[in-house]
Amino acid sequence: MKKLWLVLGFLVLTGCSSKLAYNNLDWLIYWYMDDYVELNDSQEAIFDIKLEGWIDWHREEQLALYLAQLEQITEEIKQDKLNKAVIANHLNQANEHVMTLRSKLAPELAELASRLSDDQVIYLFAAIQKENDEEQEELDEYDSMSESERLEKLIENFEEGFEENLGDLTDEQKAMVANAAPHFARTRGNWLEYRITMQDEARRLFASKQNTEAFQQKLTHLLTHPDDYRTEEYLARRKANREAYLSLADELVKTMTAKQKSHLLKRLNKIIDDIKDLQDD
Repeated sequence: MKKLWLVLGFLVLTGCSSKLAYNNLDWLIYWYMDDYVELNDSQEAIFDIKLEGWIDWHREEQLALYLAQLEQITEEIKQDKLNKAVIANHLNQANEHVMTLRSKLAPELAELASRLSDDQVIYLFAAIQKENDEEQEELDEYDSMSESERLEKLIENFEEGFEENLGDLTDEQKAMVANAAPHFARTRGNWLEYRITMQDEARRLFASKQNTEAFQQKLTHLLTHPDDYRTEEYLARRKANREAYLSLADELVKTMTAKQKSHLLKRLNKIIDDIKDLQDD
């Protein structure tokens, strides 16, 4: 479900293909859903109506919020006003965008879920279990790596992520990444545990969905309150990692070269132009 919200909300922010992706969201979402459930004609007709409403709502109300935030970030970069507190504020705003999507979609998704047949529910959870097994295999493979190998991979991932936005990092910046990486806690196992906990709760709800209204209310809560299903350890690690990321981002911003600044502004302006085009479509 997280992927579905990301498709609806943030494909527009993924680069040069974003307009094409956004304008084909209906096809993309059905393509994604086919891995989990095949709707019958009646369900599909209802879903089509809801999906059209979601996309219209997102285009008319949410894109303007994304645009305003991106334009604010652009000005802050130009005026050298980015710092740890400012970056933290933008992360908070991004999280608010996600929560807005959850709050909008969850009740209607819960209503649609109440229409699934027993066979569809069985197929859904079988597909999810297959995905969990694949995630566990990847986690086991990661756990089999030495600590130095895991650290090297983490550093590589960080460098690739920052270079996508800034261009090539300087030697000084690479050293900053290498120094920061050991301070990030591992959360993949926590994430998989959280995922399975949510799925077990969803399975329990589907098993007792005879009371349609209660089922929809409880499933809506499940979809809109993810922290309720994260362990205290997971929440603490997420908080610590967020703080470590903010500190690293702050250091990198302070050492941005003129070339990196130009690269970042061009990337942001491309996304801004894409959003404006989508608003005009």
